[in-house]
Amino acid sequence: MDKYGLIGYPLGHSFSKNFFNEKFHSEDIKAEYVNFEIPNINEFTSVLVDNPNLAGLNVTIPYKEQVIPFLDELDPDAKAIGAVNVIKIIREKGKTKLVGYNSDIIGFTQSIEPLLESQHKKALILGTGGASKAIFHGLKKLGLEAKFVSRKAQEGMLTYQELTPAIMEEYKVIVNCTPVGMYPRADEFPDIPYECLTPNHLLYDLLYNPDTTLFMKKGADKGAVVKNGLEMLLLQAFGAWDIWNK
Repeated sequence: MDKYGLIGYPLGHSFSKNFFNEKFHSEDIKAEYVNFEIPNINEFTSVLVDNPNLAGLNVTIPYKEQVIPFLDELDPDAKAIGAVNVIKIIREKGKTKLVGYNSDIIGFTQSIEPLLESQHKKALILGTGGASKAIFHGLKKLGLEAKFVSRKAQEGMLTYQELTPAIMEEYKVIVNCTPVGMYPRADEFPDIPYECLTPNHLLYDLLYNPDTTLFMKKGADKGAVVKNGLEMLLLQAFGAWDIWNK
């Protein structure tokens, strides 16, 4: 029986485990999905050795970048992003080959593309963590120019204090890649000038708990189009399954 799994630390509630085990059950696929909660990336090798029937892995925080040196190959998207969240394990003639992919970019681009209109030429990416890199490259693939917004001043990035009305008018897509506003701290929201938002703006939140974050609500109050990250999560899971089975 094939085994799939997730590496990360800590894992707690994992969307992937529930999603894939329900999929296997409902589609009568002879496979199981397990969580590998490893406190150190160096334990990655023992996960592979101890599970000879492992066919694929998802990778989550904090190992999306740390896992790369263990891999034999990266697909072009994963290489450009510098982060991996899907590993395909190919076993042939007693040898094991590990190939890294990034399905966050697949999930995000498929999810935001239907909402893009002619005025959506430039985007602000709130946050500079692992997910934000995939979002940057996803927007680039869709033809949008993107700029990161960071709490600390960094070269080539804007700070929240620098989000002037002129910048807000120029950048009509805003993607929240920070955990600000996530349950249980749902009363928080990223510090952007919401008064500058218009019906021409599109606000996309990678968070999905709560369904409507305050970031989204404050955008919707100004007539902006808003969307949460649940569909992206589902699409990146479908993307992972396609990668393992192609």
